[in-house]
Amino acid sequence: MKLHPPPLKAVTIDDNFWSERRRVNRDVTLPAEYRQCEQTGRIEALTLVPVPEQHYFWDSDIAKWLEAAAYSLETDPDPAVEELVDRTISLLAAAQQPDGYLNTYFTAIAPEQRWVNLRDHHELYCAGHLIEAGVAHHAATGKTTLLEVVRRYADYIGTVFGTEPGQKRGYCGHEEIELALVKLADATGAAKYRDLARYFVDERGRQPHYFDEEARARREEPADFHFKTYHYNQAHEPVRDQTRVTGHAVRGMYLYAAMADLAATETDGSLKQALEKIWDHVTSAQMYVTGGIGGFASNEGYGADYYLPNLTAYAETCAAIGLVFWASRMTNGEGDSRYADVMEQALYNGVLSGVSLDGTRFFYDNPLASAGAHHRQDWFGCACCPPNIARLLASLGAYVYGQNETDLAVHLYVQGKAALAVAGQTVTVTQTTGYPWEGRVSLEVTPEHPASFRLRLRLPAWCETPTVSLNGEAVTLIVERGYAVLEREWQPGDTVVLDLPMPVQRVYADPRVEVNRGQVALRRGPIVYCLEAADNGSDLDALTLPRETELTAEFAPDLLGGVVVLRGAARRLSLKTGSGLYRTVPPPTEPAAITAVPYCVWDNRAPGAMRIWIRE
Repeated sequence: MKLHPPPLKAVTIDDNFWSERRRVNRDVTLPAEYRQCEQTGRIEALTLVPVPEQHYFWDSDIAKWLEAAAYSLETDPDPAVEELVDRTISLLAAAQQPDGYLNTYFTAIAPEQRWVNLRDHHELYCAGHLIEAGVAHHAATGKTTLLEVVRRYADYIGTVFGTEPGQKRGYCGHEEIELALVKLADATGAAKYRDLARYFVDERGRQPHYFDEEARARREEPADFHFKTYHYNQAHEPVRDQTRVTGHAVRGMYLYAAMADLAATETDGSLKQALEKIWDHVTSAQMYVTGGIGGFASNEGYGADYYLPNLTAYAETCAAIGLVFWASRMTNGEGDSRYADVMEQALYNGVLSGVSLDGTRFFYDNPLASAGAHHRQDWFGCACCPPNIARLLASLGAYVYGQNETDLAVHLYVQGKAALAVAGQTVTVTQTTGYPWEGRVSLEVTPEHPASFRLRLRLPAWCETPTVSLNGEAVTLIVERGYAVLEREWQPGDTVVLDLPMPVQRVYADPRVEVNRGQVALRRGPIVYCLEAADNGSDLDALTLPRETELTAEFAPDLLGGVVVLRGAARRLSLKTGSGLYRTVPPPTEPAAITAVPYCVWDNRAPGAMRIWIRE
């Protein structure tokens, strides 16, 4: 089954949870990020005037901001934003070289290094983000100003790389251009861009190894590569032979997203088979309960299986965003809820934690425990995460539904309205829900005229007893790959109610995750919870949650923008001094009440300790 996401303009989000986040993203985050780009010299660099401390991947930050702004324009037109976008595009167009090349660093700072170090220099990565921005801008405004720029660049890249005589047999050390070229092919109908994407995917990891050859051409020893192994950039072997996640987490997610795009049109199935093995590995041995991935700062990626440290967890915001990209493509490609479940898990937890409630501060890494010194920042020298989360929030509507001629799938439960293309007509779906705080979802289905098609509703893995009714009558669930399927001739105004009971759940890690043995995490619906010092005092490690404790959930409208909190009775180790450092009797405990808040909103109050996993 192949489903397609609807255009952004076809989905209106009017939701108590997401609408305020998206408004802040539009009104606060996008302007704040542009100011940062101005203040740090990123905008000035587009004029090809050398800027102090200019980095070779600055162009990607501008491109992601442009993409986020374009998505915002598609759903919420704003002349002031559009003027700022147009001004930035004009700078990019002026910076483009006569042959189509467009990278400000390798034009103004180091022109002699163009295409000399694909392993490390991110040229094709930056090109990919520019291409994504061009596609998004055209979809939002109908203008071709940026689309024409990126097409010229992509056409030039197609002359440089490939298997023809005189072409470089290279590919980027940081994947991104692959998925961007697929988007460009879809937007323009030009198959050559998809072919170039497939070349970059299939060439990766082949022998003789391109990164070795280019290193020798620079008169460097390949063995001197800082990360020592091409597992770091998923180039250790051809991608169709890979079975495990490895190396830098963000790079891998972008590669797998592109592989999923290409797998949808290939006939031999080898890309799909590789992706399924890689997916099973990351979700069974390398993923945090928040949907975060890549626990280590040393490689911004993975360590040994089941080694998932909490206090030092890296779990880069961009990696969780990349997982959403990949999971969305797998969901639409396979129609299987196990992919959408992970998409939701990452989105509500590992992604959303990356930005403050006021939209001005960001996490680069997202630990699952803190002693009180880890805080969001206004910006970063490597500023990939802030505009990345902005473009995801601005494009949220693209992840809610899937559609084709015979099926209308609801992947995420978000209040609002969508106009979807099914059964040769426009079918309007209106969702009414208090999700994720409440599990009741009402969907009014209104085709233009009566029509037969299949409505597919995801049954989240966290829900044990879902029920469905149609026009007030209970429906016997027919479940396919984790979706409740209702097939009938739909009449305008038909109403389906999905009820997803949301008890507080205790979540336990696989015992091979040593750091979490004897501990429990709390979840309600898709939301993972944590303890903060603001509610529970500073020594969170002294708390123990008895297994028999009943936890209650209550909505706190004035706390952290309005959230459901969990409360219950716990025990706290007494820290009163005794006789000597070591004793022959265990320390006493005393009663303590705990309050848990959603992990995605931690560090929005007074600084203090935090932890997800609680001793049980």
